[in-house]
Amino acid sequence: MGKVNKDDILDMLEKYDKEDITIATLGSHTALHILRGAKQEGFRTAVVCEKGREVPYERFGVADEFIFVDEFKDIVNEDVQEQLRNMNAIVVPHGSFVAYAGLSNVEDKFNVPMFGNRDILRWEAERDKERKMITDAGIRMPYKFDKPEDIDRTVMVKFPGARGGLGYFVAGSFDEYNQKIDEMKERGWINDDDAKQAHIEEYVCGCNYCIHYFYSALNDEVELLGMDSRFESSIDGICRIPAKDQMELNMSPSYVISGNHPVVIRESLLGQVFANGDKLVEAAKKLVKPGMNGPFCLQCLCNDDLELVVFEMSARIDGGTNSFMNGSPYTFVKFEEEMSAGRRISREIKNAIKSDRLGVIIT
Repeated sequence: MGKVNKDDILDMLEKYDKEDITIATLGSHTALHILRGAKQEGFRTAVVCEKGREVPYERFGVADEFIFVDEFKDIVNEDVQEQLRNMNAIVVPHGSFVAYAGLSNVEDKFNVPMFGNRDILRWEAERDKERKMITDAGIRMPYKFDKPEDIDRTVMVKFPGARGGLGYFVAGSFDEYNQKIDEMKERGWINDDDAKQAHIEEYVCGCNYCIHYFYSALNDEVELLGMDSRFESSIDGICRIPAKDQMELNMSPSYVISGNHPVVIRESLLGQVFANGDKLVEAAKKLVKPGMNGPFCLQCLCNDDLELVVFEMSARIDGGTNSFMNGSPYTFVKFEEEMSAGRRISREIKNAIKSDRLGVIIT
């Protein structure tokens, strides 16, 4: 089966009732403020939800329609897709949507109009593609080791896919790398295929900023939506233990993201923040047309030289946007009203409908 044909998607859009569009997403990740933002902009909303996981969307009253499935991956089933098309649905992808539905299914089987550029999702899922996009943009990344035998300094080891830090570890030598690979396998966090695809990069010491942007294809403008930092288990718990006691612990820290908190960066660094966003958007236009469309995130470390070193990107709405559901200091300056990432997506869709340019932002 070949990839979803964009012309077929645009034909579907032509048949949609533009006065009765539904904004839909999978019931996980950033669904709460995607749906709330859609309602703020006057759209009907729908959530595709596993049975038993509907409570947040019921209790917060953000979903007008529920489509229940046995497993999240069932969103690609034809009967579910038909329900979405009958609602005139535009689906907003997020990290859980890609992880649970399966990237190949999103590319090949999901024949429902989606916000953004579905072709760009593979560029964040595959580490080599992600690295090419960021480095082609001229943005500084940590040094990458091609083989674990070459490890000659402290490194961070990551694995493919959107896994929220699960299985990531720090190592200082080839022997320690092998030991921790075995530990991760024993815990069931990685398998042999994951181990073969391990991404090994230098460990950059600095403070973490996850910077959330929005590229408006309608306005050809990069906007700054907000920033967050992460609570990670169990590394955050270990860091609360005095150093002398840490040495006696028989624990291998993990970096599983369990929460987020909003942050602001010193104002003198905002020029660098915007420059990185602008450069990534221009690189994406060349590498995977039409490019970075809608929300994206650059995960950075700020070192002692006040240099932002980018170690990952999200090519869709990132979970850290949950930390400013009512807007951030930056969206307040830009819009002078409450503007979450979810609402910004629906505002773009609404503006595209008004200007008859939905085809510019939908794939």
